Amino acid sequence: MVKKQKPEIQSTDWEKAKRWEGSVTLDNDLLLSDQIHLAPMPSEPRKMNFILIGLCTKGTIRYTMDTKELIVHAGEMLVASERHIIDEYQPSPDMEGLCIMMSVDFFHEIIKSVHDVTSLFVFARMQPVMKLNKDEITTFKEYFQVIKQKINDNHNHFRKDLIRTLMLAMFYDVGNVIYRVKDFDESLLRSEKVFTKFLKMVEENCKRERRVSWYAQQQCITPKYLSQAVKRISDRTAVEWIEDYVTMELRVMLKNTSKTIKEITEEMNFPNQSFLGKYFKEHVGMTPSAYRKL
Repeated sequence: MVKKQKPEIQSTDWEKAKRWEGSVTLDNDLLLSDQIHLAPMPSEPRKMNFILIGLCTKGTIRYTMDTKELIVHAGEMLVASERHIIDEYQPSPDMEGLCIMMSVDFFHEIIKSVHDVTSLFVFARMQPVMKLNKDEITTFKEYFQVIKQKINDNHNHFRKDLIRTLMLAMFYDVGNVIYRVKDFDESLLRSEKVFTKFLKMVEENCKRERRVSWYAQQQCITPKYLSQAVKRISDRTAVEWIEDYVTMELRVMLKNTSKTIKEITEEMNFPNQSFLGKYFKEHVGMTPSAYRKL
């Protein structure tokens, strides 16, 4: 019997999202929807190619991000960056919420030269769901409404500049939620900068490079300094972050692609299939083949 091959994982479709009922858009850069419960969700996993900020206002949303289950309750905010794999989206029958989606280029265009704002998306990878207080919920709703109004104001000569400014202001307020949750102080800024660069490099290079010394060299710092900065900011070691990203990549490829174990071994730069099998079992608790059959 020939085993049915799983299709390659697909990216999210911005053009389909633009057709959601109740949504407003700014070119291919920004989308706002206050009727997210009416949006058709794919039945297969999707790799995000945009950045999303959402607020659940009623009910719950259950889904998986990078194979890990998350639940968003009313009054909670979800922040998700590009490259995440979203699957098994299950809203409750009474779910309602607000959603802001933006292209990666538009996001970076807004926050260029504003380093502190990027911390929102760095720490959202560890804690993508955050509880907002009453004032924070009101503030987010106000931003949503005024940005939506400006998107619809086609006769305003400064429309796009106004929207960029409003989005940046919103990022500062939403970023303040992170500082409330994480309880930062000014002495952490240097370590945060090192950690932010490290995490971005791991995302881009973990398939080929798993040495802490290599990542330290890219920032012209010692492996000891990198390890201390990462530990200070995240309460986890640099090795643990690298292993998590490698394991996540393996899990996604095993579950959501038709690639053979041999092909995955080569793509992930493991010396052989046996080594990959031992690595995966050590971190997941089962063999790649057993995981794929789940």
